[in-house]
Amino acid sequence: MIVHFYTRPGCHLCEDARLMLKLVQEDISFEINEVNIEEDDELHEKYMLMIPVVEFENEIIQYGQIDYVTLLDALLK
Repeated sequence: MIVHFYTRPGCHLCEDARLMLKLVQEDISFEINEVNIEEDDELHEKYMLMIPVVEFENEIIQYGQIDYVTLLDALLK
């Protein structure tokens, strides 16, 4: 399983979300593909007001405030 994590440098919510992803990773196995939106104009325009964004199987699981329960539920479906 691959989870796409859209972020950017200096984003404090992104740092919290990264820690939350790692907590969930302790319970279920998945790979985190971290993408810096500032390296891609299209992604920057799409996600700049939403980051951090967690996406799984081409669907946004959560953005902004990321929580353990929502992530775990989405990945166990």
